[in-house]
Amino acid sequence: MTLIDKTFAPADFEQRWYAHWEATGAFRPDRPDAKPFTIIIPPPNVTGSLHIGHALDNTLQDVLIRWHRLQGRDARWVVGTDHAGIATQMVVERQLTESTQGTTRQQMGRAAFLETVWDWKRTSGDTITRQLRRLGASCDWAHERFTMDEGFNKAVTRVFVTLFNEGLLYRDKRLVNWDPKLKTAISDLEVEYREIDGQLWHFRYPLEDGSGFIAIATTRPETILGDGAVAVNPDDPKMAHYVGKRCRLPLVDRLIPIITDPYVEADFGSGAVKITAAHDFNDFEVYKRHPEANIPVINLMNDDATMSDACPPDYRGLTREAARAKVVADFDALGLLDKIEPHRHQVPYGDRSGVVIEPYLTDQWYVNAAKLATPALAAVRSGATQFVPKTWEKTYFNWMENIQPWCVSRQLWWGHQIPAWYGPDGRCYVAESQAEAQALAGGVELTRDEDVLDTWFSSALWPFATLGWPDDTADLARHYPGDVLVTGFDIIFFWVARMMMQGIHFMDDVPPFKTVYCHGLVRDAKGAKMSKSKGNTVDPLLLIDKYGADALRFTLTAMESQGRDIKLDEKRVEGYRNFATKLWNAARFCQSNGIGASQSIAPPPAEAAVNRWIIGEVAATARALETAVATYRFDAYADAIYQFTWNRFCDWYLELTKPLLVEGADPAVAAETRAVTGWALDQILVMLHPVMPFLTEELWHKLGARPYDLVVAQWVASDLPADAAAAADIDWLIGLVSEVRSARTELNVPPGAKLGYSVEGASADVTARLAANAAAIERLARIVPATAPATGGRLQLVHAEATYALPLEGVVDLAAEQARLDKARAAAMKERDALAGRLNSPGFTEKAKPEAVEKAREDHAARSAEAERLGAALARLG
Repeated sequence: MTLIDKTFAPADFEQRWYAHWEATGAFRPDRPDAKPFTIIIPPPNVTGSLHIGHALDNTLQDVLIRWHRLQGRDARWVVGTDHAGIATQMVVERQLTESTQGTTRQQMGRAAFLETVWDWKRTSGDTITRQLRRLGASCDWAHERFTMDEGFNKAVTRVFVTLFNEGLLYRDKRLVNWDPKLKTAISDLEVEYREIDGQLWHFRYPLEDGSGFIAIATTRPETILGDGAVAVNPDDPKMAHYVGKRCRLPLVDRLIPIITDPYVEADFGSGAVKITAAHDFNDFEVYKRHPEANIPVINLMNDDATMSDACPPDYRGLTREAARAKVVADFDALGLLDKIEPHRHQVPYGDRSGVVIEPYLTDQWYVNAAKLATPALAAVRSGATQFVPKTWEKTYFNWMENIQPWCVSRQLWWGHQIPAWYGPDGRCYVAESQAEAQALAGGVELTRDEDVLDTWFSSALWPFATLGWPDDTADLARHYPGDVLVTGFDIIFFWVARMMMQGIHFMDDVPPFKTVYCHGLVRDAKGAKMSKSKGNTVDPLLLIDKYGADALRFTLTAMESQGRDIKLDEKRVEGYRNFATKLWNAARFCQSNGIGASQSIAPPPAEAAVNRWIIGEVAATARALETAVATYRFDAYADAIYQFTWNRFCDWYLELTKPLLVEGADPAVAAETRAVTGWALDQILVMLHPVMPFLTEELWHKLGARPYDLVVAQWVASDLPADAAAAADIDWLIGLVSEVRSARTELNVPPGAKLGYSVEGASADVTARLAANAAAIERLARIVPATAPATGGRLQLVHAEATYALPLEGVVDLAAEQARLDKARAAAMKERDALAGRLNSPGFTEKAKPEAVEKAREDHAARSAEAERLGAALARLG
């Protein structure tokens, strides 16, 4: 046994224990005869650093993996990082630009640039994995994967070629989100919409027959040069006379048809919209719906969003902004500019480049996502994969039922280069190697596709490629499918759905996981979304430095309530640091009283009621924790272990057993109490370990020599029968002392004042309990049996149907107390009623910000409870 330090300082042991666990292989699945339990980590970007969302996501996963490890399962947390194509290429390109050479990747060439990226990865690409260790994540680091490692690359290539050969992957010319700064297609996830104060321009197009004009309204005048039609709503009577005619497109002198399409909103702008199929997603769909109109598709821009040679000569080479200004000026000069209105609207920006995204018509590779989605939908509908909370199934269904072809190519260098080669005639050959492609081509000279695959394409293979697929490995047979995926709801579309599609398709119709747990977002203390621009982000590493990893982990676990967003207040972290300190000091108290490790999962024999009671409480808490894990109620897990540790064990059990350990106490009872206390403390450490691994491992070893570490210990015996008689006796005692303490506090009775009490209506059981527990009642509640009945002003309370009266004459100023309570109660009721009025007003609940309404509800509940409490205090004054 090593003496527990007086001061709780988590920095003294957290990194030491993590290094020990990793060195001893504690996180490795090495129980071949046990049932496996597998979690796959959502792979963080290799460029990333730990943010508070990562901290939540990985804490929840670690709670599950550590709990199942304690259950004896062969637990494996599959870990690795994503190569993050765009992010990594940007980091390295920025470093090249800022270097003394000031070079670019184009100047270096592809091979040299990629070697530079690999060098960066080897030296700087493990920041986030080091930070996950600080959080305590017990991942299987011995088998860490990377989406660009050799085995993973083999899996990506096999999937691409297989899908191509099955006709599920093809090349097509379609509109994509195009980033003009990065010069690549990007996914919807990489587009952020910003609301801006823009303008709505109204222009007139002359009708072909000379009978007048049709007015259109647009937020993007520069795309007028590529218009292929004008559309109106088919049910708009004021536009009916235009339908079937043609109008002349100014500036390019092209005749274009006027058609009808329900996409057009009759009450927006002029009621007529321009159709520019190559530069607007909605317009592209209109183009596809109207083949009879022969709408031209004209790509107006180059890959850097400057105007292309498809424009009139005096526009070529201009930026989008310059072209916009020129179009407006040229229309005005022709007398065809009707008006300009202010218009607030959403504009898409690249989340990494920060520039406006352009809908852009290019040749890209696509996956037939609709075909792959069918069995993935069926898996969730059948219950083979379940979402928790179940409400997220609706989001999954809605997206999968309306899924579009998936663009999987990117115009980058860093990533999985597409395994496709082209012959001199443009014919494409898809194969797993250049040699195979050459054989398919009959020996002609081939050129490889320069594009790489979307990062989501490779990460969609994560559940099975990390386990060795396409090889038939023992890991794959044992750990696929995973038991649970823990992730944010915001990537259900982009990652979860795609893993479902690819996993089912390539793993014999078996979904990649049985449960998908979707947690909420971490917001600031006021409920606002965190962002660097707002300055309200929280660095989890700073919180770990200040309060310890365990306090942060407990906070996030306690606040995770079935997918609801978390309002993170640093005071909560501080509070759970205090909880850790409380347990630390309780362990010091036990150690100083000769209490150490029990070395047994079974409780020692016990005769004393308080010892029999705590044994039953341990088992009941273990059962509550088992239910919490089974139902993914992380908050319930934290609450149950918190309440038991702080209230039942520290505040009550240790207090009630102090007299049993003092000098002169019955030696047999003292020995029994030491044994039971040591056992109960051990069980607390086991039950708390999944949430607070560092603190519990440190105390586990401080309390005595152990044959094994806590991380691989055995779960608590939860099937112990409760001792009803002991529970009734101790619960009665706790209830009485709590009632008296609360009443004394409310009435400002001095803490040191010892009051006499008289009791009426006491049953024989209550009378016996009062006698048996007289010493504890006197010590904890500061009351003793009265020598005479109470008269005059007194405190009255009812507990277990007995009425207790405690005289207050000379102890407190009764009149002053009654006045104070009356005033405080009146103030609470007034505020309660004002809040109720506000909450009953539709003008407030419908128009105020959601966080303001929620705050009002919380305040109303608090004032209501306060008024009720003060009313009860007044009633106690006899």
